[in-house]
Parts: sequence; structure tokens; C-alpha cells
Amino acid sequence: MTSTPRRVLLLAHPGRAEALEVALGVADRLAEAGIEVRLPAGDLGDTILAHHPAVAVHDGDDPARDVELVVVLGGDGTILRGAEMARGANVPVLGVNLGHVGFLAEAEREDIDATVDHIVGRAYEVEERMALDVVATLQGREIARSWALNEVTVEKASRERMLVLTVEIDGRPLSTWGCDGVVMATPTGSTAYAFSAGGPVVWPGVEAMLVVPISAHALFARPLVVAPTSDLAVDLVPGTEGHGVLWCDGRRAVDLPPGARIEVSRSAQPVRLARLSSSPFTDRLVAKFDLSVHGWRGRSRSGD
Repeated sequence: MTSTPRRVLLLAHPGRAEALEVALGVADRLAEAGIEVRLPAGDLGDTILAHHPAVAVHDGDDPARDVELVVVLGGDGTILRGAEMARGANVPVLGVNLGHVGFLAEAEREDIDATVDHIVGRAYEVEERMALDVVATLQGREIARSWALNEVTVEKASRERMLVLTVEIDGRPLSTWGCDGVVMATPTGSTAYAFSAGGPVVWPGVEAMLVVPISAHALFARPLVVAPTSDLAVDLVPGTEGHGVLWCDGRRAVDLPPGARIEVSRSAQPVRLARLSSSPFTDRLVAKFDLSVHGWRGRSRSGD
């Protein structure tokens, strides 16, 4: 009986020479281990990586179908692109950070050899992360439907005009804000835009959603942490002049006129992330934000 061939979808930033160089080395190592390397068609199809003898370019709509892992070499933006491809196929994503902070990445550039060893040996765990579903309507007519791993944001479309938004939670109005926008985030997204807007850092194991106003002119405009079962909604108040933009993970955008309504809820389909180690989230925060822990006298987890 013939065994099912192993396949990995490889994604890298096509405009970064370092990413392509690393990707070529990864393709070499995976090919040596008998693992087929697949590339999504598009920008990568025009790079030197597409001409690698062990690489197959997939030009269909579902490049992650029938692969065991989506391996992304790049920053959080590239990893979010990989998550888009992986989520529909229910495949885990493994990110190697070649960017700056890279909170979604599981490994750094210097760990690439060990990372490939983990892939070859299937030595990784899979962690599910909450995602958000979003629907935008105008006068009862659907104008957009999407999802997000990090956050859904409603932002003002022009610098000159403030947005007037009414925020609703679980079918009841909370407050109307004159503001630059509002961020609705997952725990995964708490270290992204929500953090920059003044929201709290939420550990990935917490089941919750965040609502963080952006520069709101109101006495009550604090970040909120709500139940994962809550239904969130934002209405652009009709009759006002400010137009908005709906963003999902900073990648997919839709224009919003006054009167538009945006509804956000927990998605039934999570994003699956491959984890190479069981190190606590605290260690990741310390490393990514370069936090000082000088003076700590606690004991290590091993008791040393």
C-alpha cells in the first residue's frame, strides 16, 4: 500500500530577498526529507523560488488543500495572509519571523534549521485561536462579509472628519462616541492594533473579545473585555458627515457610509497555529517587547 505523500504549503514575502533565500533553504531541506513543497500562485510564481526543482506551484483557489502545514516566512502581515489560506482548509499555520515584532510567529530566523527538523518529525502541537465573523449592512442590505484573526476595526475614512458611532453589546446600546474609530479584537489580536489603541494584553488562553475605542471624545471610553458569546455591533450614526472604513486584520477593507451597521461575533471556525514549544506566554511578551526582568528572584519552571 502506498503512503499518502506529505505536502507543505510554503509562503514568503515575494519582495524580500532574505525571505526568498530562507525559503530556498527550507525547500531544499524539506525535499531531502521527501516532503513536497507547494507554492501559491501569484507573486511567488514570478520568483526564483518557483523554479526550484522540488517546488510545485498551485494555481487553484485553495492552495492549502491536502497539505499538512502552511509554513510562513515573514512578519505578522505575511503570517495573516497564510492564515487566510490555511483556515478554509483547516490546516495549521507555522510562522517563522523575518519581520520586526512577529507576535504570530512561532520561531525566529536563527531557529530555521531546528524549525525544519520539527516539521520533518511532525514535532509540533496545534493550538486553536478564536477568530471573528463580521457582517456589514446598509439599510438592511448586506454590503460585506468577512472574518479576522486579530481584529475588526471601524475607522474614519478621512483625517478631517470624526466618526460618530453607537456601540451595541448583546443587543443593547452602550454609548455613542465621536471618535477616530473602534477596534474589536480577539485575545490573539490584543498585542496588535488593540494594544496600540490602549487596550489590555489578554493571554491566548482567555476566552473573550475586546472593544477598544480610538481617540473617543467621551467620559466613558475605556477598553472593554466582553464574553466570547457576546454579539457586538457598531452603527455609523445616520445624518452625520463622517464616512468610515471597515478593516479585517488590516488586510481587507470596505467603505462604510453613514447609516452602515457592522456586526461582529465569535466565529465557529478558529485558526489553527502550530506550536513548537510549551513556553508560557509571559516569556513571549518579555522577548517580543524586550521587557526588563532585572531583579527577578523567582524559581524556573524546572526548579533550578
